[in-house]
Amino acid sequence: MEALDWLRLYRSENVGPATFFRLIERFGTAGKALDALPDLSGRGGRKMSVYPKDAAEKELAALRKIGAGLLIADDPNYPEALRALEIAPLLTVSGDASLLTRPSVALVGGRDASLNGRKIAQGMASDLGAAGHIVVSGLARGIDTAAHQGGLATGTVAVLAGGVDHIYPPENAKLHAAIAEQGCIVSEMPPGFVPQAQHFPRRNRIIAGLAQGVVVIEAKLKSGSLITARFALEQGRELFAVPGSPLDPRAAGCNALIKQGAMLAESAEDVISTLGLLPGIPQPPRPPRLSSGVEDSADLSEAQKSVLALLDATALTVDEILRQCQLSPSTLSLVLLELELAGRLERHPDMSVSLRA
Repeated sequence: MEALDWLRLYRSENVGPATFFRLIERFGTAGKALDALPDLSGRGGRKMSVYPKDAAEKELAALRKIGAGLLIADDPNYPEALRALEIAPLLTVSGDASLLTRPSVALVGGRDASLNGRKIAQGMASDLGAAGHIVVSGLARGIDTAAHQGGLATGTVAVLAGGVDHIYPPENAKLHAAIAEQGCIVSEMPPGFVPQAQHFPRRNRIIAGLAQGVVVIEAKLKSGSLITARFALEQGRELFAVPGSPLDPRAAGCNALIKQGAMLAESAEDVISTLGLLPGIPQPPRPPRLSSGVEDSADLSEAQKSVLALLDATALTVDEILRQCQLSPSTLSLVLLELELAGRLERHPDMSVSLRA
């Protein structure tokens, strides 16, 4: 029942990872949060739709049918690195979920990688695996494919933007099957889900979050791999880049990262020696659970008015709003939660908020 409630809460309208964890902090359980959603969103201005129980049951049945399962953040086998960062409250998992709890390094790069780039990725992945690291990547063409091939024998995790059963690119069908058999495939999305462009940054955030370090190999200046690199820095992971020729546009992103302070990596040993000197993945403290008591509706109405008077399309930090509106942190948190569930508030990666257009 708990997994079903978690799934229903996360699949409900306007509930993203940050909102999900705020709801759990406030109400203690996903079931109690589900009961509160209509009232919370109604006070925010529009009642939201809760993910139906029968739809969640069908999703769990579909996962079982393909030999996959659901891993929620309260499960002891859930990767602590993701739980501490509150990146994803649940994952759909196909394969060996125990790999998610082992030390890992992410290898990412361009889809149009050169032969040399693919050889570097495969060799580095093989050497990292031999040293005890799980290799994490995104199962895309090019560098990702080579990284998974190099790490398959010792353990590799593929993070997908679509469902765990969605095979893309088609030529990776055999590799997809091999990783499901020998490694692990994870996704936030339900089985059968076909991703769109906006889903890949979420996938990249999980790739970075699972790893102790991220290695970028052959990435253009506008490569999606640089999004993964940014997430790695935001999450306190070590960032590495493999240098390339200044005449090759496929190396421009990596060379730029090195200029900006990324560690230069020419071999797996460069990565291993650096990670060996680090204290481990930082685990930020979880915020205290907020009171689940029922606040006076009149007071909340006035609090919402004062918050809305400060908000517009320009993003503000929560601390700035707190200073200006003179509300208690718990009351402000509830007002923002109500507005977000009603679809009126947008949260940004830097934890600032703004009104939706």
